[in-house]
Amino acid sequence: MGQLINGQWIDDAGMVALSEGGEWQRTPSIVRNWIGADSPDFPAEPGRYRLYAAWNCPWAHRVLLTRALLGLEDVIPVSFTSPSRNSNGWVFDQNAGYVNDLFGSSALHEIYIAGEPGYTGRVSVPLLYDTKTNRLVSNESADLVRMLPQAFATSTTTSIDLYPKTLRSEIDRWNDRIHSKLNNGVYRAGFSESQSAYEAAVEDVFETLDTIEERLVDNAYLVGDKLTEADVRLFPTLARFDVAYFGAFKCSRRRVCDYRNIWKYARKFYARDGIADTVKFDIYRRGYFSRSEKRNPLGIIPIAPDIDWTL
Repeated sequence: MGQLINGQWIDDAGMVALSEGGEWQRTPSIVRNWIGADSPDFPAEPGRYRLYAAWNCPWAHRVLLTRALLGLEDVIPVSFTSPSRNSNGWVFDQNAGYVNDLFGSSALHEIYIAGEPGYTGRVSVPLLYDTKTNRLVSNESADLVRMLPQAFATSTTTSIDLYPKTLRSEIDRWNDRIHSKLNNGVYRAGFSESQSAYEAAVEDVFETLDTIEERLVDNAYLVGDKLTEADVRLFPTLARFDVAYFGAFKCSRRRVCDYRNIWKYARKFYARDGIADTVKFDIYRRGYFSRSEKRNPLGIIPIAPDIDWTL
C-alpha cells in the first residue's frame, strides 16, 4: 500500500503486517475528523468536500453506497484513482480516465501531503478532503458511513435512515461481527502465511455467512425490514465474493450465490437505484487476481464466473 513518513513517500508494497502466527492484521486509520452542522472546523457545506475512492476497494465502496443511497452525488463530488496501485501507491492515470481534477496530482499521497504536509501514516482510500481549507477530513470508512447521513441530512434526496436510534445497539452488534469476521475475515484468509491462520479465518467467514443466511429467513435485511448501516457494510464483501474472494483468497467452501437467502438479499440490494453504478465486477476480478509473488506469481486472471446479479 505504501505510506508517508513525515511527508516523504515510502514504497513498502511488498510488506504485509502479520502476527507471529502468520495472521494478517489491518492497519488502523488515523485521519478521523468529523463534519457537523455546528462544527467550526468542518461545517456541513454541500460541494465543499471531495471524496477520493478506488473502484476495487471495499472500504471505499461503503462510502460510495452511502452517497448513492442518500442521493448525495452532487453534494459530495468524487475522484477515482486507478484501480491498480504501483510503486507510488494509489495513482491517477489520466490515459485511463482516472484524473484528480483538484490539483492535477499524479498520486494520492500528494493529496495527503497537500492536506497535511508532515503526514505520517498509510495512504489509503476512502479519503474525504476539505477543498476550502485544504485539510484532510477522514480516511476511516466506518466514520464516513456514519458521518455523511448525519451531516448532510437536509441535502439528501431520500428518506433512508441508516442508523435509527431504536436499532443502534443491534446495528452495532452486526457491524462488529461483520467487520471482524467477514469484511476483514476474507483478507485474513487471503494474506495468511500459516495453515492454522488461514483455516481460522475461513471458519470465521463461513460461520458469519451461515448466521446471516439464517437471519434472512424471516428478515428482509440484517436488522428487520429496513436497510441500515449494517447492510451497507456487508454488501461490498458480498459483491466481491464470488468473482474474487472465492478464488483469489481461497474462501472456497461456498459461493454467495449458493446461499438461497443471501443471494436473494444481495440481488435485491444491487437492484436499488444507483447501486449497480457503484459495482465493477470486472475490476474486482482483475484487481484481486493481479500479479502477486505469493498469491498469484504468474498474474493469470481467470475467466469471470457466469453469475447473473439481476433479479
